[in-house]
Amino acid sequence: MVRIGLTDEQEALRASVREFATEVIAPQISELYEKSVFPVDVVRQMGRMGLFGLPFPEEVGGMGGDLTALGIAIEELARVDSSIAITLEAAVGLGAMPLHRFGSAELKDRWLPQLMRGEALGAFGLTEAGGGTDAGATRTTARLNDDGTTWTIDGSKAFITNSGTELTAFVIVTGVTGTRPDGRKEISSILVPSGTPGFTVGPSYDKVGWRCSDTHELGFDGCQVPVGNLVGERGRGFAQFLDILDGGRVAIAALSTGLAQGCVDESTSYAGLREAFGKPIGGNQAVAFQIADMDVRAHTSRLAWWHAAALADAGQPFRREAAIAKLVSSEAAMDNARAAVQVHGGYGFTNESAVGRFYRDAKILEIGEGTSEVQRLLIARDLGLPV
Repeated sequence: MVRIGLTDEQEALRASVREFATEVIAPQISELYEKSVFPVDVVRQMGRMGLFGLPFPEEVGGMGGDLTALGIAIEELARVDSSIAITLEAAVGLGAMPLHRFGSAELKDRWLPQLMRGEALGAFGLTEAGGGTDAGATRTTARLNDDGTTWTIDGSKAFITNSGTELTAFVIVTGVTGTRPDGRKEISSILVPSGTPGFTVGPSYDKVGWRCSDTHELGFDGCQVPVGNLVGERGRGFAQFLDILDGGRVAIAALSTGLAQGCVDESTSYAGLREAFGKPIGGNQAVAFQIADMDVRAHTSRLAWWHAAALADAGQPFRREAAIAKLVSSEAAMDNARAAVQVHGGYGFTNESAVGRFYRDAKILEIGEGTSEVQRLLIARDLGLPV
């Protein structure tokens, strides 16, 4: 059995991040979002708060927290803006965590301290134009040179978060390093520092949502890095990623919950102020019941990610629970965003409204870090179904 709920310390963290999101992010996010500006100053402030070190032990410069602590911070940020929330989630879950879990002592000593302080961001390059979670579709190659001292990387990656900011220190790239005994591709993970010759960052994507999040295509053309930049065991790169992805799904579930809750907050406030036919629209059951259903979805999503995080923090298996949390919360976020726009009417369809931004941000939550279809597949397989 695991405990579900927050301790006094976790509640204090929640209050602190909520205050930061309300007082620092909310007043400027509409303008930043409209201009697609990556908020460097905001990210640095988050670093000074210790948010990037939340789930890491103190001996590596972290805050000594856990996955639940990280999820709390991500949820509270996402109540105001998902772009900034995903910046934290990707920096921790995809940038720093693989290095902490699988990197050599030399790589950890070199990079982790600045990552913990939020002075630098790491990225993870898995997805390519032809595939993401399909390891067989990986086209990027990493060849160990004859002298055995360097890797040469060739290929490209797509939709990589935190890969082109002034804070980006490196990207961990998955590439084909050989052939396994069973004939399948051998996939390994290799750290490529920013500015390495042969490593290029493409223009920022013009995205529908997450407008303040940094996302690029990456190119590698004869890019050489030291052999010691291998992260984890050779040939274990994809397996390592799948392991990391379980925690990432819990974090995305927390982000989705934050967006779903933000829709509740905005709709409740608006329904109490907006009048039609002589009374607040929240006095009409058609509106009130919509908001009640939104609250149920947000609450259910929170319980789901809390449960998955509690299992992970207790060292118990949580892959199925992570898939459930990610599926339930991402679809709740999409449903709540749609309902919130309906409650707000024409104003909800403007980019200046919070729910308009939420509506644009919600859809990617059903796609990133494993689509809803992938989550259903994982759950079905865990139930023993032959899919």
